[in-house]
Amino acid sequence: MESQFLNSTLFTWVIMPILIFCARIMDVSIGTIRIIFVSKGSKVLASILGFFEVSIWLIAISEVMKHISNPACFFAYGLGFGSGNFIGITLEEKMALGLQAVRIVTHDTIDVLTMALRDAGYGATVMKANGAKGEVNIILSIVPRKKVHEVLDLARGIDPDVFVSIQDIRSVNSGWIPGRNSFSRWKFWSKNK
Repeated sequence: MESQFLNSTLFTWVIMPILIFCARIMDVSIGTIRIIFVSKGSKVLASILGFFEVSIWLIAISEVMKHISNPACFFAYGLGFGSGNFIGITLEEKMALGLQAVRIVTHDTIDVLTMALRDAGYGATVMKANGAKGEVNIILSIVPRKKVHEVLDLARGIDPDVFVSIQDIRSVNSGWIPGRNSFSRWKFWSKNK
């Protein structure tokens, strides 16, 4: 009975392609998240995810090879890959792991904007710089990824013309980071050390 079902048209043309599609979604989604952990230096977690990613991929590709004459399996494999990328990126955005450096460039609102950021619980380091149109102020704030939109809303609410750049941060050793209970210990190094 089981062998009849595995050789049936329903299994070959519908169920097997759906299984391959789902396996590809899982392995590519895991792979997308694994790459994020690799870029953040999380060796153990990236290794564990890599094991599951490759194991699922081997199952999917072996089923495609077993059903090599079935174009529905090829289509499901490719569609699963594309969908897995989309789902993996969406999951990673929802997880919003890590920190980002937010650089805010402004002409006039440096005092108000800096105080607003600090009052909202964010660190703010101010630097003077020269831009294409003269002197500007740069505010640097290290922010958890989940909070970046709050910083952007706050900055644009005070100065709609601010220029903002955002960069991923792999690690931070000290300073004021929102979400920590207190100041991290600052490390001062003298020339004698």
